[in-house]
Amino acid sequence: MTGTPDPLLSVRGLRKEFLTGSSGGLKKRRRILAVDDISFDIGVGETLGLVGESGCGKTTTGRLILRLVEPTAGSVTFDGTDILSLPPAEMRALRRRMQIVFQDPFGSLNPRMTVGELIVEPLVVHGVGDPVTRERKLRDLLDRVGLSIWQAGRFPHEMSGGQRQRVCIARALALAPALLVLDEAVSALDVSVQAQTLNLLSDLRRDLGLTYLFISHDLGVVHHISDRVAVMYLGQIVEIGARRAIFEAPAHPYTQALLNSVPSARKGRKSFFTIEGDVPSPANPPPGCRFHTRCPIAVAQCRTDPPRLRALADGREVSCHLAKAPPKGASP
Repeated sequence: MTGTPDPLLSVRGLRKEFLTGSSGGLKKRRRILAVDDISFDIGVGETLGLVGESGCGKTTTGRLILRLVEPTAGSVTFDGTDILSLPPAEMRALRRRMQIVFQDPFGSLNPRMTVGELIVEPLVVHGVGDPVTRERKLRDLLDRVGLSIWQAGRFPHEMSGGQRQRVCIARALALAPALLVLDEAVSALDVSVQAQTLNLLSDLRRDLGLTYLFISHDLGVVHHISDRVAVMYLGQIVEIGARRAIFEAPAHPYTQALLNSVPSARKGRKSFFTIEGDVPSPANPPPGCRFHTRCPIAVAQCRTDPPRLRALADGREVSCHLAKAPPKGASP
């Protein structure tokens, strides 16, 4: 079982099923398994990178953890509390310790509110502090994310994309959370601004003792910021382990194909195969291993028997019948 000692967040058997189409008429409703029986832990102060192709269920996973979307099944335990069993009032109080930063900073900011109002709003909603305390908190948050107090009077459209994302980060930090879910938080930014934002997130994690679930399709970004990496394919985690082990010697064919799709100028880098074909529909996933329709090493067992996550000798977990631990020296 995937886990870390004394995790801050523990996810077990998480599952989300959506129904599409009309419940009446001639069109039948279809069941879509967006997230299908995934489990993982995140330790205190750790960053877990969640990576995979678009549509694999990464964003849905992040929203399920925060109960922005209600799970169909499974459990989510945050700091010893089963959050899926909490009544609305208790869940509202717990949200102060679990925050999210969305992909589009402009879309997640109210255009009619100033930067100062946006950052202070969580304090007002939760009844934290008086106006003087909130003003002091605003100054501290702006300073932490590299903005000036004079920018507090600006509106979102008057700021650059990188500045808007810093506002979103400051707002997420306003209630002093322990966990941040970062959902493609830098994908809408220019490369140079991405680097600045990633360095800011690393500094905040170190200074404030934060824990991150970092969701991204960008392997380079995940490599830069993560301690461990979980790879998703069609609603399931297919490999999870230490960042260096996965990037240096991936064990699952899908992870190998993902890494092979990233251009690299590094000499001597091992080359894997390239993914071919389209991702199957989550409304009609293939039997057996979900990746077998695109996997060049699939055997008969892969087409009929669904693999389960199992631990390899080097500590990572892989969902593949044929995966073996890399030889010694293949990964740090």
